[in-house]
Amino acid sequence: MVSLKTGILGGTFDPIHTGHLILAEEVKKRLGLDEIIFIPTGQPYYKADKTISPAADRLNMVKLAISGKPYFRVMDIEIKRSGPTYTADTLNDLKLILPEKTELYFILGWDNLEALPRWHKAPEIIRLCQLVAVPRIGQAKPDVDELDDKLPGLQQSLIMLSKPEVDVSSSLVRERLENGQGVEHLVPESVAAYIKEHSLYHRQ
Repeated sequence: MVSLKTGILGGTFDPIHTGHLILAEEVKKRLGLDEIIFIPTGQPYYKADKTISPAADRLNMVKLAISGKPYFRVMDIEIKRSGPTYTADTLNDLKLILPEKTELYFILGWDNLEALPRWHKAPEIIRLCQLVAVPRIGQAKPDVDELDDKLPGLQQSLIMLSKPEVDVSSSLVRERLENGQGVEHLVPESVAAYIKEHSLYHRQ
């Protein structure tokens, strides 16, 4: 059986934006992945004190954004899980759901790579997947040797990419919408229409 190379791109996606799509396209091309699965978070433990949009809206916006791209799909496994969302649990679930020979490539920003040794069940994460670390604007490149000292085996599981550097964020999109500014080219047209129709991110 031929191995399936599957990228995993998790996030709050509040909302999904063009930066997420550019990143996914670039990683797929650079690593020769067969597909990328977008996984919207349920209640991220690191954002427990923050208000995020309803899971159904975030899921629907991802579906709209990736429509027409057969190598992109979305799974709602974290949204369906009760309690805090942990990456190790998601990777274990994916190992059970996906075909046996699937190789997982977990995509994360340099900022999250820096924090990875402190993540819940971090040793299990690097056992279950290849890590694909991508730049974040304004974030210095992590010291991989230092991270490997904190989390032995990390370096062996890591693919460091130097691009794409995408200067778009969900917080920027939300801020512009709250201020009544346009978000053309920051989100797909279908997502912009959904946001407008459901009155998301507008000041009450």
